Amino acid sequence: MALKHRIADQLTRAFNGDAWHGDSLLEILQGVDAETASAHPIPGAHSIWELVLHIAAWDGAVLRRLHVDVPVELDDDENFPAVTETSEAAWQKAVADATKLHEDLVSDVAKFPEARLTEKIPGKDYDFTNMLLGVVQHELYHAGQIALLKKAK
Repeated sequence: MALKHRIADQLTRAFNGDAWHGDSLLEILQGVDAETASAHPIPGAHSIWELVLHIAAWDGAVLRRLHVDVPVELDDDENFPAVTETSEAAWQKAVADATKLHEDLVSDVAKFPEARLTEKIPGKDYDFTNMLLGVVQHELYHAGQIALLKKAK
């Protein structure tokens, strides 16, 4: 199996399920309602909702990095977007939007030219492979935080 397909598989497993380590991000989010998602049970920590928006923001940044030859960064407001509405519909939309963005990322990784995986990211000292494997790590790191926040509520 080509490396890009193995990376796409790992991205899928971390986000959607059948992950080697245990529950994926979406499995952890099952049963989380808007009230739980917007709560701050640990003082000074982000909410589940804020973490979901943050994960989606970085999936979007990485997706853009696959397609442009200029540095792509997020400012503070983009890095952790504000939760502006806390209705159940807004929460479901946030999860659906994050899921769609992640699916787009996985699709584009599967189509990414294999030879480019070792190219450096514009403005960075690492290559596309490192960045894409970093997305897997990033999502699992925050999935762990979300699991703890879910239990703390």
